Amino acid sequence: MKQSLDSEMASSVLGSQKTLKILIADDNQSDRMILQNIVKKQGHDTATAVDGVDAIEKFSEFRPDIVLLDALMPRMDGFEAARKIKLLAGEDLIPIIFLTSLSDAESLAKCLEAGGDDFLSKPYNRIILQAKINAFNRMRIMHKTLLRQRDQIAEHNDHMVREQQVAKTVFDNVAHVGCLGANNIKHLLSPLAVFNGDVLLACQKPSGGMHVLLGDFTGHGLPAAIGAMPLAEIFYGMTSKGYALGDILREVNQKLRKILPVGFFCCACMAELNFEQEEIEIWIGGLPDCYLVQGDQLLKVASNRLPLGILKGEAFDARTYRFEMKHGDRVYLWSDGIVEATNAKGEMFGEKRLQQVFEDNLQEPNLFEKIRRSVVDFMGEGGPSDDLTLVELTMMPEKELGIENNYLTNTGLKGPQHWRMAYELCSDSLAVFDPVPLLLQIVMEVPGLRTRNGEMFTILSELYTNALEHGVLGLHSKLKASPDGFAEYYRLREERIRQLDGHFVKVDVRHKGAVAGGVLTIRVEDSGKGFDYQKLDGKLPGPTCYSGRGTALLLSMCSRVEYFGQGNIVEVDYEWQA
Repeated sequence: MKQSLDSEMASSVLGSQKTLKILIADDNQSDRMILQNIVKKQGHDTATAVDGVDAIEKFSEFRPDIVLLDALMPRMDGFEAARKIKLLAGEDLIPIIFLTSLSDAESLAKCLEAGGDDFLSKPYNRIILQAKINAFNRMRIMHKTLLRQRDQIAEHNDHMVREQQVAKTVFDNVAHVGCLGANNIKHLLSPLAVFNGDVLLACQKPSGGMHVLLGDFTGHGLPAAIGAMPLAEIFYGMTSKGYALGDILREVNQKLRKILPVGFFCCACMAELNFEQEEIEIWIGGLPDCYLVQGDQLLKVASNRLPLGILKGEAFDARTYRFEMKHGDRVYLWSDGIVEATNAKGEMFGEKRLQQVFEDNLQEPNLFEKIRRSVVDFMGEGGPSDDLTLVELTMMPEKELGIENNYLTNTGLKGPQHWRMAYELCSDSLAVFDPVPLLLQIVMEVPGLRTRNGEMFTILSELYTNALEHGVLGLHSKLKASPDGFAEYYRLREERIRQLDGHFVKVDVRHKGAVAGGVLTIRVEDSGKGFDYQKLDGKLPGPTCYSGRGTALLLSMCSRVEYFGQGNIVEVDYEWQA
């Protein structure tokens, strides 16, 4: 910006040297001719007018850069002509220098009041006239420069506002797709800027229950809101797939730590409401303590974790509080903008005032409004100096939440019901790739199975591990009967997997949906020699047995486990009910 301004200044100086168009209006012919000769000798173009009316007409035709205007003229004096010329000039600065023999202060002041920028006394002094013309020309060019810069700033501002509006629309579509409209949620979101540094997310879990997250990013406005985008994507994506609260927090922490600049983080509180068991699980890091209202009891829940985006994955602590809640019990969360709200005297609302509002209104059904009104009244006309967010969560029967079915559609909770997929890994892939996460992701597309991702992972993992290690690699599970056997087992595994050639593991998965559930059939075939599966009688190994657990686990979770061929093909049915 400074470089641009210096350039404009240089142009102004150069511009002052160019030929100007100067209008000379004087009813005295000799004075008019003398002045015209002087100005022409200075290298400028001129036009002349004999009175005020003529001056106005010539102004419109000639569009001068500067006007030299006699004060006293017939038909229309210079004062009136000056006012009309200024109106015609609009935003452009067309300096008017009055030519006058008047010398009293009142008359000279009248010249300036009429729109004149200066005056030149008769008889004319050539040097002073040239100096005034040059000075006003520089002023005129500077004025044009300022107008141009003003227009550029206005244009840039309009462009920025349009961009922010588009960005805010995208942000709202990402961050506010959940169930904030549920009957058990009351919230106040009062951003200090277009974008809110606070983010409030709520999403119903596929197995029932609800996740709610209040986040407060470092800073305000767009820089603070940018971090909310990946946070919201992870929160909604993982919640809708049935991930646990701790898993979501770990993923968000890892993501924010990776993308946020040093010094930026997200203070947050995340709650999981279990409406069936009437309990709440709370994780709180960096945000102010929250309150749990249980009947006529007020319980403070201390903030005891570091904000999201600070700690490395292995150091992140996702441990939570867990409380029982009866119907009608409420939890209150807020960002620091509530307790740090200030009044005209610069005093903060503070935790003591907030706690007093709670204690004075514990039995008040509209406690949320009491808190909001107390904070707003405290701030007065000064308004907030930070993003303000206040949330009330109420325990109630899930059927009374008032969440429409189309919300579930929008979050992708409806998936395929009848499908089949086949997947085969050959020798080189068997040595370097674990297909279980990929298979699990495909199976999780069945909405009702998303809450059973733990069982699904166990089944897929056992089937694939058995096929690879016992089938393809020919490892016997009896080796695991002792600690030394464990070590030998995995030594042989590493040795044999590097020597694989011409082997495969084929996975065939089919799902058949029903009205309220379905059957998932998984068939795994390997290229190994198989085993004598006729010896299996379905008995589970004892707790101290280190071998054969894979089959035992499958038998405990699946409605059917059946072997085929030489024992190198196994097929299981997993039946589930919604």
